[in-house]
Amino acid sequence: MSGTMMTIIPLILLIVIMYFLMIRPQKKREKETTAMRNSVQVGDEIVTIGGICGKIVKTKDETIVIQVGADKVKMEMMRWSISKVTSEGKNHNKATADDYDEIGDAEEKEVRKSKPKRMKKAAPAVEEKPAEPEEAPAEAPVEEPAEAPAEAPADEAVSEEE
Repeated sequence: MSGTMMTIIPLILLIVIMYFLMIRPQKKREKETTAMRNSVQVGDEIVTIGGICGKIVKTKDETIVIQVGADKVKMEMMRWSISKVTSEGKNHNKATADDYDEIGDAEEKEVRKSKPKRMKKAAPAVEEKPAEPEEAPAEAPVEEPAEAPAEAPADEAVSEEE
């Protein structure tokens, strides 16, 4: 009897250690994640499991609608796809989906007003020829000497004399 007890005790001890080192912390993380996913509200910025970053526009029981990108594309996703909340919205605990639509429209109008207007293209510049300097009054033309007949090289001249 004591021999079988000695073989079972290490096995039970190993299971208890595994519970405290692995199973219990994992359950704690799952509870925190579930609480985080259930507490997200309109205006929170999130990252999904797939890596999509966006701002929550509307929440439902099992789904959320997020706004993504500069074009403000809206996507409906399941709550379990939220990986983490990067920042809580300005009106956390106050805003509802309808309020956020109004806030989003006001922010969009403000951004449009703050952007500089697009400048018109300038007319293409006309290339002007640089002004030519005025010619000096014509003086007597300087004549270049006429070309003298080509002289024979010195070697030829010496060979003819010989």
